[in-house]
Amino acid sequence: MSQKKNWIIGGVAVAVVAVGAYFSFGGQSKEATNKTVTIGVMAGDKNEDEIWQSVSETAKKKYGITLKTKKFTDYLQPNKALAAGEVDLNAFQNYPFLANWNKQYKTDIVSIGDTWTTPLRIYSGKYKQTSEIKDGDQITIANDPTNENRGLHLLADAGLIKIKNTTAATPKDITSNPKNLKITPVDGSQTAASLNDPTVGAAVVNTNYAKSAHLDINSAIFVESLNKNSEQYFNFIAANKKDKNKAIYQDVVKSLQTAQTKALVKKFYGNAEITVWDYKK
Repeated sequence: MSQKKNWIIGGVAVAVVAVGAYFSFGGQSKEATNKTVTIGVMAGDKNEDEIWQSVSETAKKKYGITLKTKKFTDYLQPNKALAAGEVDLNAFQNYPFLANWNKQYKTDIVSIGDTWTTPLRIYSGKYKQTSEIKDGDQITIANDPTNENRGLHLLADAGLIKIKNTTAATPKDITSNPKNLKITPVDGSQTAASLNDPTVGAAVVNTNYAKSAHLDINSAIFVESLNKNSEQYFNFIAANKKDKNKAIYQDVVKSLQTAQTKALVKKFYGNAEITVWDYKK
């Protein structure tokens, strides 16, 4: 066989190997370098933007991930976008919200890592502590199912009432009410305003409504503690169940769960927000 023919055969062999290598490894390499993750969040203030910017910087520096945020203004949209593949992850909800969502919309979304929580608080325009609340006082709580249950558990934790062991409590589930308090569910946006009513001794107010009403969170007479019941109200990063073990998404969680994030949350929100990923359940 001539030397020229050997060169031709050798060249063909090299080309075949090169093509095989491209299809065997080229696609995989391209996929491996495509480390962009989009996470859906609720549009917030500049402080929240700074927290997510810090998380993005950590993701890029430590894990080579380009983390992009997509902002929503409607609480119905982040899970719809996640289920439709328009975002890879989202971070905005607690466990009861997700449970109701999955049931209603037949989705399969799961938590892949806790973030923070906003403790619920009892406020009063009359009293400095819950022990001062008088017999027959009216106590207002939010009337949506999630916050009604949460508010009643908070009143129970404060020692004002006792309720049945349930995750869907209503005033009908009160088993002991020694001060004959009038527990009145109202629209959540009206809980803070209800404090102006002379018949209202105290109100359970979500922090967003407290801020809107310019209530000082430090003036609260009782604050929700981290315990078995309040765990369900932790916020978290969510993914579609089929993706929950993806390493790249777990690295996003790690990028958020840092001392730097904890410090920023404390700096911007004080005691209004509490990071919970290191809470010992």
